[in-house]
Amino acid sequence: MVTDQSRLPRLMVAAPATGQGKTTIATGLMAALRARGVEVSGHKVGPDYIDPGYHAVATGRPGRNLDPHLMGEERVAPLLLHGARGADVAIVEGVMGLHDGRMGTDGFASTAHVARLTRTPVVLVVDISRMSRSVGALVAGMAVFDPGVEVVGVVLNRAGSPRNVAEVRRSLDVPVLGVVPRDDAVTTPSRHLGLVPAAERDGVAELVSRLGELVARHVDLDAVLEVARSAPALHAEPWDPAAEVTAVAGAPVVAVAAGRAFTFSYAETEELLRAAGCRVVRFDPLRDPALPAGTRALLLGGGFPEVHVHRLARNAPLLAQVRTAVDAGLPTVAECAGLLYLLEALDDVPMVGVIGARAAMTERLTLRYPVARAVGDSLLTRAGEEVRGHEFHRTALLRAARGWTPAWDVDGELIGVASATLHASYLHLHWVGHPAMAQRFAEAAAGTEPVAVPSDARSVGSVGSAGSGVAVADPEVVDPLRHHGDRETGPGLLDLAVNVHPERRPAWLEQALAEGLRESVSYPDPSAARAAIAELHRRRPDEVLVTAGAAEAFELVARWKQWRHVVVVHPQFTEPHAALARAGHEVSVVHCRPEDGFRLDPSAVPEDADLVVLGNPTNPTGVLHPAADILRLRRPKRIVMVDEAFIDTVEGERETLARDRRRGLLVVRSLTKHWSIPGIRAGYLLGSERSIAALEARQVPWSVSTPAVHAAIACTGPAALAEAGRRAARIAEWRAHLVACLEERGVEVVPSQASFVLARLGSGARSALRERGVAVRRADTFPGLDGEWVRIAVRPPAVVARLMRELDALSVRV
Repeated sequence: MVTDQSRLPRLMVAAPATGQGKTTIATGLMAALRARGVEVSGHKVGPDYIDPGYHAVATGRPGRNLDPHLMGEERVAPLLLHGARGADVAIVEGVMGLHDGRMGTDGFASTAHVARLTRTPVVLVVDISRMSRSVGALVAGMAVFDPGVEVVGVVLNRAGSPRNVAEVRRSLDVPVLGVVPRDDAVTTPSRHLGLVPAAERDGVAELVSRLGELVARHVDLDAVLEVARSAPALHAEPWDPAAEVTAVAGAPVVAVAAGRAFTFSYAETEELLRAAGCRVVRFDPLRDPALPAGTRALLLGGGFPEVHVHRLARNAPLLAQVRTAVDAGLPTVAECAGLLYLLEALDDVPMVGVIGARAAMTERLTLRYPVARAVGDSLLTRAGEEVRGHEFHRTALLRAARGWTPAWDVDGELIGVASATLHASYLHLHWVGHPAMAQRFAEAAAGTEPVAVPSDARSVGSVGSAGSGVAVADPEVVDPLRHHGDRETGPGLLDLAVNVHPERRPAWLEQALAEGLRESVSYPDPSAARAAIAELHRRRPDEVLVTAGAAEAFELVARWKQWRHVVVVHPQFTEPHAALARAGHEVSVVHCRPEDGFRLDPSAVPEDADLVVLGNPTNPTGVLHPAADILRLRRPKRIVMVDEAFIDTVEGERETLARDRRRGLLVVRSLTKHWSIPGIRAGYLLGSERSIAALEARQVPWSVSTPAVHAAIACTGPAALAEAGRRAARIAEWRAHLVACLEERGVEVVPSQASFVLARLGSGARSALRERGVAVRRADTFPGLDGEWVRIAVRPPAVVARLMRELDALSVRV
């Protein structure tokens, strides 16, 4: 480790032109030296965000940028020393050709410029696949073109035959530090803006390791270190973020977008914010359903939202929260990808919708290094201030954003939008060059109230491995409201996550399904099923609507009316809530509280609600609410929708409202779980004839398949009623055994009347069980529950015994 920072060993990896292999050699050098036990600091000339990501993987330290245009000449050497604190050597990767800089400036911000500012010796990487003696002329010219730049060696890249390498060597007057052959196995994939970022690639660590091995085999690392140690002393003090800003009070949380869609960031930005007294918390807009708790400011940097636009759009809870928070004045900075995220739509896919404009991919690449002038006072700027930034994108706004003050004037072109609380544009800035922006942002955060985190937002899981040694990825949660138990299980996992009845289907049901398949040569007619269901529940056929599972019923109700005030009682199955949200309704949540045993309190439902949705028994708690309490929810001009998808697991179907014909009641039933037919979407709605007629008018023709029709008929007959009773009794026995085993181990269990139980195993228990090959249903995607709870499907004692063994092995306790 270097103790005298001014004596920092360092070298610049440059090239005569882009495409010679600088990133491969520079990253490989970093990885190879680190593998030797050398502490390496990685740096990149220019504004590029992508290469430093690979440097970070290779070195285990943040990748850093050195750019005189963005940060000012006087800060380049201090930033190099700052980034290399504690390192044995610094490797700086150049940009483009050695002498190529900002157009019209005679090489300003070029690799050569940074080499002069930091007094760093240069090693040239030259692709010799199509040259021999001309390499000598090329390198000689590069070496003498600028007397202030010292070219001390060369790495011959993509080398071919030994004869050609020998010819090249004889042409050179500088030491050859390595001869690296072409190796297509270590090529790095690219797309419309260059390399694919390291944070978006699977197996990037393995790739970088291979790069290190390649360089270690073909480059003289001792000679490289000797060259680096020849660098002269730097007469500069390391940059200190604390000297640039003043800390605000209260440690306001600044939420910083990260993950695969937002990979562009400068390490110094977060360092400045921390020095300004902020607590920086990263979140992933692809995965996280809410902003971090306590968020008082939002930073949306650059990246590739166009690649991940559909996944971003599916995270509807986060989009809604960001829209509400930014509209309400949350201090927000958005650069490029962040700007696109805040628009109405990107490539016709809905985004947050704060800024009234749309964008789309184009054939034209926008690449410039401008000086921009602030149009007016805003969150970040004061009118007339000049900044130096860069643009790099292939998207374009389809029209200017209306109703906003422009952020910047770039050579007469007005770009971006700005206000007292929002600053968004395509322009990327390095706040090291403009620390006042970090100060203003921190002060705005300190003066803002924290964003309220929705009660139905929970964090997502990570990756684990099964106890069998087979890697089993933790299921990704994109939209908590649409996360189902079938995502939790997989090959090699014992399934206690899915509520489908574990026994074989009865022979009479198999026969009915086969008959339905044979008759599928014509369009389905659900009238016979409608009549059978009506007879079962002692209703008229016009009070029954056969549906493609309960899911279709929820969608129909969501699109039935322009509901004024929708209330969903949680925790419960989330699909009704999701359907209502998809239909554009704002949903209010009434929580059944753990301290009340998750029982319904009818008085908690607002009087003005015109649609109230609840489950009975409720998924995931298994609580069976008294029918009398549900009936207390009835009001004139109010619909109460009761999801009875699991009522058939209750012995005697106690508390069912299926036969209650009072107005304003809708009952949803499902055949999926109890009869082990999740692939045959079969369910139905019960209600008044007027309600059923209105819902039927919105049903897609032939949505219910012929096999589902036959299944519905079969499941209403005498054999089905007898078997349903036997199954419910077995479930009750299995459930009692499961609960007893859990309670013996001190686990809190919610009293259940369904085919599952809600248990408080403790934080981390679900992931730990998954690593041992047992899948239980996460509960933190159900509004009102957190990661301490899991839902466990009721299973026979032999299966429960395996679960208990794994719990005992983990010593899981409350």
